[in-house]
Amino acid sequence: MPAGGDDRGAGVPNEPAGHEPGATRVFSRPGSGVPDSPQDRTQPLSREDYPGAEAPGERAADAYGPTASSGPADRAAPYGGGDPGAGADPVGAGGEERTRVLRRTGPSPGTVPGSQREPDPAGPEPRAPYRRGGGPGGSPPRPPRRRRFRLRWFVALVLLLVLAAPPATWAWVWYTARADERPASDAILVLGASQYNGRPSPIFEARLAHAEELYREGVAPVLVTVGGNQPGDNYTEGGSGRDWLVEQGVPADDVVAVEEGGDTLQSITAVAGVFEERDWSSVVIVSDPWHSLRSRQMAEDHGMEAATSPSRSGPAVIERETQMWYITRETASLWYYWLFGDSTDIEVDAA
Repeated sequence: MPAGGDDRGAGVPNEPAGHEPGATRVFSRPGSGVPDSPQDRTQPLSREDYPGAEAPGERAADAYGPTASSGPADRAAPYGGGDPGAGADPVGAGGEERTRVLRRTGPSPGTVPGSQREPDPAGPEPRAPYRRGGGPGGSPPRPPRRRRFRLRWFVALVLLLVLAAPPATWAWVWYTARADERPASDAILVLGASQYNGRPSPIFEARLAHAEELYREGVAPVLVTVGGNQPGDNYTEGGSGRDWLVEQGVPADDVVAVEEGGDTLQSITAVAGVFEERDWSSVVIVSDPWHSLRSRQMAEDHGMEAATSPSRSGPAVIERETQMWYITRETASLWYYWLFGDSTDIEVDAA
């Protein structure tokens, strides 16, 4: 009978004939090369077979604690309740020898502690390299990050445009003033300026002289003067300009006077009606250099193909301080026209 609490022999079948009592049965794997005879499969187990060494069961118990097949008696004493220090004989309480199953005392070489899997002889499988774009051998492509729209960047951009717009327009006025375009056109338009009792002012006379030069060069077959009068005047700007050109030898039939318009926008609007009546489309505008950009913008807005050829003489272009003032004034007037669609009320002799 096995010791109390030890049921390891309960499921063992009866020993075959010729098998020595108290022997250990060794089970071998099929094909391992171990003979299957009873003499080869059994081996006596006693402490005398291990002189000067501890029994295999003690070593297994020390390495792993009580085995799965041991009962309470085995957990209390390795060999039938004897004193472990005295080296008890592996005999049970009933005088019968017991069989202790030996387990592996440690992990096999190459295994990771805590893992029961055998190592792969081929070694670890290499990891595929990471590729940012994804595809074979890489991770799937990441969707592009959507940057949050930040209000402060929008505000900063608006402020930058607001601050940069006036200097950019000032430079545009200056650049256009330096241009001198003389394409073949239907008419040459002279924008009016002040006149004194039928005599053009110095600024107006400089414009008329430059327009006569273009006419003599054959830029256009017709000269158009435009401009109304101020309250109390007996003469208009358009009429004074026509008279001056005729006095210089230009045929009266080649000069058309449009005697209306109190500012640049009104004058361009009046001339646009004449162009529509005569089926004209192209025009070369003569004015002061700094006035060229705004007058061209207005003419184009009224459906005319406009070019500019400003005069290079007269008070408006002699002094540098005067030039700076006119450029600044025209910059403000141009923005006023863009925003409100009207001319400014600033009274300047060149306008």
